[in-house]
Amino acid sequence: MSTLNEIPQSLGKLNGKVAVITGGTTGIGLAAAKLFVREGAYVFITGRRQNELDEAVKAIGSNVTGVQGDVAKLADLDRLYETIKAKGRIDIVFANAGLAEFSLLESITEEHFDKLFNINVKGTLFTVQKALPLLNDGSSIILTGSIAGVKGTPAFGVYGATKAAIRNFVRAWTVELKDRRIRSNVLSPGPTDTPLVTRQPVDAIARIVSTIPMGRMGEPDEIAKAALFLASDDSSFVTGIELFVDGGRAQI
Repeated sequence: MSTLNEIPQSLGKLNGKVAVITGGTTGIGLAAAKLFVREGAYVFITGRRQNELDEAVKAIGSNVTGVQGDVAKLADLDRLYETIKAKGRIDIVFANAGLAEFSLLESITEEHFDKLFNINVKGTLFTVQKALPLLNDGSSIILTGSIAGVKGTPAFGVYGATKAAIRNFVRAWTVELKDRRIRSNVLSPGPTDTPLVTRQPVDAIARIVSTIPMGRMGEPDEIAKAALFLASDDSSFVTGIELFVDGGRAQI
């Protein structure tokens, strides 16, 4: 019987493809980068901290380039795509970089609002916009959403609003980019075993797990497999959707 952590045999679903994964140093982004490379892609990953970026590149091992940068800074995105020009094109953009912070309505500050919208919304928008000149016709755009975009969670209102915003991006882009056959989709995880979640107190994690019908958090590799589906030709007739990978959390 296979396990979640068992490495599957590559089927070459992304052979010859070039992918960009922002926020690719930990968690879902790193898991996706490893899987995309295993499936034949060359991957560019980004991260804000150079040491974490170097470690991620080492962990991925081959067919990867790390480019340090912050998606909320347009000059950093320009530098990313100047680096990628050496490959000549892009087939997959996985705009995964994001930030989550809690704040009750009565405590929300301008700094909290700006930080989340700058990274999660502005950063996602310009990650995709600045990729367009290099994107092949028939490419795939994947945005990392969240069940917070459709579920009400105390102190998570601003974060949820950022994810609701990017959900609407793909609705518009599906229409705008249809003549180029570029597909745009949102991948929305539920609670996932990443450092962001596991830093929470034990009792908080227990409460989170109690809300998931499958009785456990997701694994980054499980989210990565869904990203592979959206990146590959397996989803050639899929565009404009929000794919929940959440153990049923947002579905009942």
